Amino acid sequence: MSEAKEITKKSQSNLAFAFFCLPKAKRQDITTFYAFCRQVDDAADDPDVPLPERRHWLQGWRRWLLKAEPNEPGFASELRILIAKYKLDLRLLEEVLLGVEMDLEPVRFEHFEALHQYCYRVASAVGLVSIEIFGYRNAQCKEYAHKLGVALQLTNIIRDVDKDLLNGGRIYLPLGELRMFGYSEEKLRQRIYNKAFVRLMQFQAERAHSFFREARRLLPAEDRRSMLAAEGMRAIYHALLRRIEKDRFRLFGKTYRLNNFEKAIIMSGQIASKSVG
Repeated sequence: MSEAKEITKKSQSNLAFAFFCLPKAKRQDITTFYAFCRQVDDAADDPDVPLPERRHWLQGWRRWLLKAEPNEPGFASELRILIAKYKLDLRLLEEVLLGVEMDLEPVRFEHFEALHQYCYRVASAVGLVSIEIFGYRNAQCKEYAHKLGVALQLTNIIRDVDKDLLNGGRIYLPLGELRMFGYSEEKLRQRIYNKAFVRLMQFQAERAHSFFREARRLLPAEDRRSMLAAEGMRAIYHALLRRIEKDRFRLFGKTYRLNNFEKAIIMSGQIASKSVG
């Protein structure tokens, strides 16, 4: 098994699950790109590695994207082939690196505008590269990828509130919105579950729903089939968000996920709808 494939398989990600609907060649290519995204994200988050070493390693990727070096990651050469094959915009890969580097510092966002930039870097930029691999005809797919990336990342942020607190006390919820709902950082750190917290999280969920709706609206009809993997991600994450909402955001000490059977059912529905369409 290739290093990229092994990284993707171990991640057990919703995104990785959606890749199975792709033709073999595109599945291999997106797996290589996803391995890059997964590895740089994991490296930024690794508390066992000193911060200067993490920064140095991420900086190394800026060179490895351009040319071979001794001791580079095993799939770096495959990624360079992808960049040439699909004429990938290196600025998007730079956005991904800038996004994960934001996690090297204490995470705080005062307003949604700053959080939106983070979501664009760690999720929308990933989507914008992914659609180049999937293939599309209508340039509106780029706005679709942007909006969908934000929706997916906002869902991750909601799901991972407790996990992020454990990981260095990270808070991705806009601090101004905590104050707006009368829910303090201290209450969040203490994992206080009350009506104010539920209202705060419902506000976050409604924002995510708005990005999901906008993404669906922007998807060009002629590209629905080529965006099948992306639409699978949208449907899986949207189902996850609805599950969390239905349970009233009991995020402290509880993990929300869909099992593989549930994901397979959702993906089958997407495949069937695109075949009919």
